[in-house]
Amino acid sequence: MRRLVRRLLALVLAASVALSLLTTARIALSPELSPWREATAAEIVAATDRMLLLGATPARIETLILARLSETPRNWPALAAIRALADERGIPLAPDTQAAYDAALATDESLMKQAGDCARCIWDITQCSLSKVLICRAPVDLTFVGDLAGVGRAAANYMAGADIDDIDLGLSLAGLAATATILVSGGTSATLKAGAGAAKVARGMGRLSDGVTGMVRTAVKSGVKWDALPSARSADDLYNALRWEAFAPLADTLGGIERIRAATGTTDALHLLPLVDSATDARRLGNAAEALGPRMVGRAEVLGKARIMRATLRATGAAWALVGGIIGMALSGAMLLIHALQSWAFRRLRRAASG
Repeated sequence: MRRLVRRLLALVLAASVALSLLTTARIALSPELSPWREATAAEIVAATDRMLLLGATPARIETLILARLSETPRNWPALAAIRALADERGIPLAPDTQAAYDAALATDESLMKQAGDCARCIWDITQCSLSKVLICRAPVDLTFVGDLAGVGRAAANYMAGADIDDIDLGLSLAGLAATATILVSGGTSATLKAGAGAAKVARGMGRLSDGVTGMVRTAVKSGVKWDALPSARSADDLYNALRWEAFAPLADTLGGIERIRAATGTTDALHLLPLVDSATDARRLGNAAEALGPRMVGRAEVLGKARIMRATLRATGAAWALVGGIIGMALSGAMLLIHALQSWAFRRLRRAASG
């Protein structure tokens, strides 16, 4: 009987190992059998709602609001989003926190302060707050005028042997090319133009992530024909001065950034841009933004990037098959080991008894 049990356990273990190896091989050889799939909009909403049950505590809301109130300049899109989420969840603010919030809002919305803030923003984009940047700088930074200026500055610096701002150049080229309908990878040219403009503003405010910054540098390094750029006078000249395939990853990322902007608004998108480190991040955060809409910023503030990203994925049948195989293999191996130890213990006891 013991031999039969051992053989059965060994057979189950072998079957579990074979199932795990087969599922792993199928996943590796077939991209359509990925263990993860992108969640639907309804699944993203439901997942973030479940996360908020534990994450959106009164203490967490108070901490986030007080931290944002201490910033200079204050991030009112984030503050308003956290406050809206607190109201949505029925979480009242402590009286002291409420008083500090109202006082800060009254101060920042005064006419004199707004005029002074806008003047500083026009002069130096690093002094812009998220609530002022679109009013004060959008006429230049979000249009082809800013792109032309960026390319012109880079060409002039190249001719003079001066340092070139490769990030400004890369985003200007992407925006200008989208305006000229040259670059269409990753979305429409209008989508790319809007994404490039938002990225330029975010970069000026120090809100462009290291991942996207590195992507722009790589595109400029690999994709710009420096000897042809200074003489570019038309869309055709610009096309000939660039290797567009080097800009494809950046184009995909800018397309995702525009999806975030279209779903949440430009100001909220600028707030969310530090979360985008890659084209994958841009796509998945775009999925979340399209599912959550105006609620995206509040949930991102409370839950953080990792949990928002986790809400955009769901396990597939292949993943469950792999997990089932691994669990079965572990249980079979454990039972086989326990049975072997039991047999060994009984043999020792019989020897001791006979001795």
